[in-house]
Amino acid sequence: MEQETTEITERFAGIETHVFLIEGKMKTNRRKFLSSAIAASGLVAMTRTISAQSGDNRRRKYVDVHVHITQQWNERGELTARSLIRWMDVNEIEKAWVLPLISPEAWFYPITTEFVLEQTKPFRDRLIPFCIIDPRTEVFGGKNHFVDLLGRYKDAGARGFGEHKWGGAIDDPRNIQLIRACAEVGMPVLFHLDNVRNTDKPGLPGLERLLQAVPEATLIGHGPGWWASISGTATEKDLGGYPKGDVAPGGALDRLMAKYPNLYADLSAGSGHNAVRRDPQFGREFLIRNADQIMFGSDYLAEKQQVNQFGLFGEMKLPAKVQEKIFRGNANKIMSEP
Repeated sequence: MEQETTEITERFAGIETHVFLIEGKMKTNRRKFLSSAIAASGLVAMTRTISAQSGDNRRRKYVDVHVHITQQWNERGELTARSLIRWMDVNEIEKAWVLPLISPEAWFYPITTEFVLEQTKPFRDRLIPFCIIDPRTEVFGGKNHFVDLLGRYKDAGARGFGEHKWGGAIDDPRNIQLIRACAEVGMPVLFHLDNVRNTDKPGLPGLERLLQAVPEATLIGHGPGWWASISGTATEKDLGGYPKGDVAPGGALDRLMAKYPNLYADLSAGSGHNAVRRDPQFGREFLIRNADQIMFGSDYLAEKQQVNQFGLFGEMKLPAKVQEKIFRGNANKIMSEP
């Protein structure tokens, strides 16, 4: 869309320039010149309207910290960058973080960093690409090798790391080494936590060990295990599902986010929606209490996918300052940090 608009604008802008050259070089009569100029101005105005309608740099309601673009695979259709932007325009999303998936536990086929970088390149004003490396990747220089790989992705345009969905413990030494490399190159890490990926125990002691091991890292939690931990009564079974019922105070999320200001929450997917919806009063208070560390996300990855977060926030009636932080402010703050 952006490229097509640019080409149209340049074409009609060229006509506009040519019309003005007519007056100086061809010395056409005044009436003909004015007719040409009016026609060209109309064409330029039309293209400016097209540009304003197609996307753009207008301020919108949301920054979405969790989306994917996908390729055609078996019976599933693809979700292209252009289709994603059209969906963003309909839903008042200004920018979106586009996350690859490569670990065998992450998705049923790999969505590589290279694919995400390539597909988002024409749309970097709207689509912010992330990169990913599995902690099991063989490296020859330890953390420094990871730093080198991440630096290459950063030079190619990657702004963050994730969606991190490897099949190991969140405090595994290999994972800690990789997260330390992310911190060194200045990439926030968006991780998925459940009973298969970035595994942990009730109360999230492994995540706290990671936070203590790499205090300089910016970590963003997502997934069933993360969001089940909103409740003080979360069980190991809950970490792999969508628990229902009232939320008990004393959950790991309140405790950890209060203690570690570099820990954020991604509200995307069924897990984020369920955590707030299961106990609406507690959920609303949780959002207000932790407004500086919570971010809007959808986990949009397929055409016509239903995203319940839009309706949820309409019902929450959050204070305007809280909405601004959750809907866009916190995400923009993270992306603006060196």
